[in-house]
Amino acid sequence: MTTETPSLWVDLQLATEQPDACPDESLFNRWASLALQSDAPEQAEVTIRIVDDAESRQLNHDYRGKDKPTNVLSFPFESPIDLPPEAELSLLGDLVICLPQVLREATEQGKPPLHHWAHLVIHGMLHLQGFDHEQEHQAEVMERLEVALLQQLGIPDPYADNPVSNDVQVNP
Repeated sequence: MTTETPSLWVDLQLATEQPDACPDESLFNRWASLALQSDAPEQAEVTIRIVDDAESRQLNHDYRGKDKPTNVLSFPFESPIDLPPEAELSLLGDLVICLPQVLREATEQGKPPLHHWAHLVIHGMLHLQGFDHEQEHQAEVMERLEVALLQQLGIPDPYADNPVSNDVQVNP
């Protein structure tokens, strides 16, 4: 039996005043593709938008009621119309990642910025695919998967010392 691995198209948007401080586009593709689960559409699409504090703060305020920037927001795609069950959409949704917040947290947590970037992309991608951490059991499942995926990149368990708690799934 042959199992096909879904493929992912990443639309990377650098809406930041510090584009040179962002990881290379190939890394975003690698991290997002690694997090793509086998039950994802055969051809999946995601937008990753890198922003500064002001845009992150505004989105966090608008969708979560919190007046501060946050590390990552996940906006799963929801069709505005009812589609037949056999219709398969390739759009997973959007991730919005705040560059200054990522760099601040990496420094505060004493970890390499690239490790934190990878974690947040993987974490956000899992949210887009329906994973959540609102209940303890859900959080355990999601964290185990994140840790396993990060280990494939040679990145240590991000939850061992400093759990990331600012990220959230948002349904606009």
